[in-house]
Amino acid sequence: MTLLTSIWTRLALLLALAALVPGCAQPGPGQIEGNVFDPYEANNRQTHELNHALDKAMARPVGVGYTKIIPDDLEDGIGNFASNLSLPSTIVNNLLQGNVEGAFRNSMRFVFNSTLGFGGLFDVAGDFDLNEIGGDFGQTLYVWGVPEGAYIELPIVGPSTERAALGKAVDLFTNPLSYVLPNPDKYIGTAAGVASKVGDRGRYAETLDSILYNSADSYSQARSIFMQNRRFQLGDGDAAEEINPFDLNTEGF
Repeated sequence: MTLLTSIWTRLALLLALAALVPGCAQPGPGQIEGNVFDPYEANNRQTHELNHALDKAMARPVGVGYTKIIPDDLEDGIGNFASNLSLPSTIVNNLLQGNVEGAFRNSMRFVFNSTLGFGGLFDVAGDFDLNEIGGDFGQTLYVWGVPEGAYIELPIVGPSTERAALGKAVDLFTNPLSYVLPNPDKYIGTAAGVASKVGDRGRYAETLDSILYNSADSYSQARSIFMQNRRFQLGDGDAAEEINPFDLNTEGF
């Protein structure tokens, strides 16, 4: 199978998956607009307890230990490197959303950081005010008019919605680098991304701990923060005052 054939085959599969989203659970006529639609709350709470236990047993101690051992500058470099390698996927989503400015800015950012920033270890583009304009496939589905669906909590991944969950799955295949880099080089970005998330769990331990271990109902708190910030990202709500730790994909343990 040629590279082009592989790309078109995967694209057709992804579009077929995207077509399934409108069939997701939708709020009934009694649902107040803007409220979180959570018809799977009982199952979600069970998953939340699993994630909570995994965080306590593994993610938190590993993350805190990681930040104590790894110097801050090296942590920043790993995070920059992982972010840079994920930019081509963001550019693809910028284009799918019709955001030409975002695609151009992110492309320039990728070129600057990949060359002058030594493969992305240093955020040189940021010094030139070439900041990233985010874009994921969940956001692309939003732009295409696909409804949000129900709130769900995924094992390990954490808070999400049906639309965002499908977006995460599709984004596993939207990075062009995964089609052109040889093995095992194509997995370097994934490894760096995992290391960056582990570091985030340690770096933002105080914020995450206040939600997971110090709140009266950590499930409701996590759901509220995620939904408020996700809707703000999409231009569809007000931002929460505190940092959104769930943008870091670290709560899901």
